Parts: sequence; C-alpha cells; structure tokens
Amino acid sequence: MKNHLAPLLVKAMARLPLGLLRRIGSLAGRIVWWMNDRSAKVTRTNIALCFPELSPAEQTRLAQQSLQETAKTAMEAGAIWRNSWEWLDRRIVTKEGDDLLRAKLAEGKGVLVLAPHHGNWEVVAPYLASVANLTAMYQPLENPKMDELVLAGRSKLNITMAPTNRKGVMMLFKALQGGTIVGILPDQVPARDAGGEVAPFMGQPALTMTLVHGLIQRTGCAVCSCYAERVPGGFKIVVLEADPDIYSADQHTSVTGLNASVAACVRRAPAQYQWEYKRFRRLPPEYAKVYVSR
Repeated sequence: MKNHLAPLLVKAMARLPLGLLRRIGSLAGRIVWWMNDRSAKVTRTNIALCFPELSPAEQTRLAQQSLQETAKTAMEAGAIWRNSWEWLDRRIVTKEGDDLLRAKLAEGKGVLVLAPHHGNWEVVAPYLASVANLTAMYQPLENPKMDELVLAGRSKLNITMAPTNRKGVMMLFKALQGGTIVGILPDQVPARDAGGEVAPFMGQPALTMTLVHGLIQRTGCAVCSCYAERVPGGFKIVVLEADPDIYSADQHTSVTGLNASVAACVRRAPAQYQWEYKRFRRLPPEYAKVYVSR
C-alpha cells in the first residue's frame, strides 16, 4: 500500500499551483520545527557549526527558514517531474551566468556542473538539458513505484541517467570527452570505500568526494556551479565560476576548491541550502572527536 500511495500523492500534488505548493511547504517546515525531530536537530547543529558569527537568535531564525525551504523543495518536486520543460521554463524568471555556461561549452572540452543541494536542485537538470545533452548519476529509490516516477521525471529532454557504479562513472567520462554536460551533486558524503578525502567546508572538516577531481584531471573539462534559487513567481537560475583550486593536480587542493565552490553558492542564499543533511558524518576518528566536542 505504501509503495502505491506515495506516487499517487506526488501526482496529485503536481497538479497544484506553484504558489500553493510553496505555502504547503512552508507550513510543513513549521510543523517539522515544532516537532523538533531529527531534521530540526541536525539543521540547528549544522547552522551553529557553519555560522558561528550569528547570534543564537539569528541561528534559530535561519534554521526555521531552512526547514521551510527544504519542505518547499519537496512539495515542488512532483510538479517539476510531471510537467513539461515549457511549463518549467515559464517559471524561470531570470538567469544569471547562462552566458558563462554557454561559453564554457563552446570550448569543446565538456562542462562539469556542480549542482549542490541548494535551492530546488530538481530545476537544474532540465535547465542544463535545455542548453546541451546532460548526463547525471542516479541512485535508485527503495520504493519501486516512486523510483519509476522519479526516474521518468528526471529523464526528460536530453538527460541521460547514469547508474552509481563503475559503468556510470565511465558514462560521465565519455560525456565530458564528447563535449557535453555532466551534472554532479558535489555535497553528498561518499561511502568510506567510494573515494573521499577530508577537506574544509564552511569551516568544518567534511568527507568530500574525489570523483570530481578525477574527472577534471582525466578530461581537462571546464567546471562551474549551478543552482535554482526560489524567488517570487518561480526560480532564478544561477551559474557561477568554480573556485580555481578545483583544477589543481593536487587532490586535497582540488577537493578543498570543490567545497569552496559549494560554499559560494550557499552564502548567496543560506536558508535555501539543505542543512538537514548530515554533511559532517563518516569522518575519521581524529576529526569526529573534534566535531562531537564542538
């Protein structure tokens, strides 16, 4: 029953106006804060660690806003999956850095786009695919009916979904070598055996993927960051230059540049980052002790 109920709910929500979905998300975020569940606790902890310069009251306000924004992203997802690109394009009210992305593509070496869990990341893939062919990794969901719905929603336009295994990584290499776009969620914590290195993120040690470093070094691709900020009436696409350190041949310097690139996006709209995610987990013992003690 649960496997069938969730997709039906998503499909029903997808029919609602974007403004109403956002109001529902705002209410849901307030309820999560009031319940003080795991999401609220992790959000408060992460914001306290990453914004020590804010007063306790300011940290609390940012945490409350963040939970509301994350809930809005969840409520909007079905509409983005189920509607056409033309529907979504009408709701992209402005684009910053679109010319930057196109200029990098024109260099012919492929473009690796860092798309962190910031704003509504479900908007980013269709936007990128409207510019050029896009290849992005996809981790199947446990619920087969939801997996079918999400995969269909993310595979529209010129989007190819690559599995999260060696075959998928080779698909990313091939796409970059072919001069197209590869999209990566750069702020996911890698498994301990999946290739990761500890590097600072927002002033805290964070286990960070090394896949991006490998892709850059092997293909010579260009890199930029992209997110879809939630604004009145729809979304604002923002494309930014990646931190120059990301191109370094030294792996630690490169992953530090990756985290700096994500942080540059976050600082522009801190409430729209997914602070409920346990970004600082899986640290080696010597780092974990520091994290727990703070």
